[in-house]
Amino acid sequence: MTTRLNRERVLRAAVALADESGIDSLSMRRLAQELDVVPMALYKHVANKEQLLDGMLDSVVGEIDPPEPGPDWRHVVRRRILSARQVLLRHRWAYRVIESRTVPTPAVLGYLDSMIGVFRDGGFSADLTHHVMHAMGSRLLGFSQELFDDSTAAAGSAGPPDPAAASALAERYPRIAELAAAAAHDGGSVVGGGCDDQFEFEFALDLLLDGFERLRERDWTSAR
Repeated sequence: MTTRLNRERVLRAAVALADESGIDSLSMRRLAQELDVVPMALYKHVANKEQLLDGMLDSVVGEIDPPEPGPDWRHVVRRRILSARQVLLRHRWAYRVIESRTVPTPAVLGYLDSMIGVFRDGGFSADLTHHVMHAMGSRLLGFSQELFDDSTAAAGSAGPPDPAAASALAERYPRIAELAAAAAHDGGSVVGGGCDDQFEFEFALDLLLDGFERLRERDWTSAR
């Protein structure tokens, strides 16, 4: 018996396809082939590819753990953001879709609304919460734009780094080389290659959360 096509099944198949082959491989025609239907059948459930992407994003955001009740706002925020990060690591294409949206989807708005609620219930003024949300930016959804994209550099290299080129680069940019050597990892490049992304994400997150708490304790306001 053929499973009846519905919006949930379309979105589930689209997410699986993007997980397997990347978001650039996704098209209505390819998705129709995966579902063994004609492309026109999809348009009964999603009006166009943009609506498909919105639905896929909402499905992914729906996987983030709900806020855990508790008196320590930092624990609640930290746990939820790290849950969001794990979700985005499972669906590595999703951050690109988030960045491409001109208007947040309903699930993203719901997520942000609940995170604002955690800060407000934790004793933050509306003014401080406003600035906290700006400071957090995409970290609220579990990702951040890195200064150096190690994955791109690694994908573009055909073999081991050229020692002569690395030496010349280090001579021209000595402070970058110094930092890279201080945090050297196996297989690291001159420009910070091989860093532990999870550690760096949590390091920055904890700095922000600790700073927010100090501002909250001081009853900080932008009017000052």
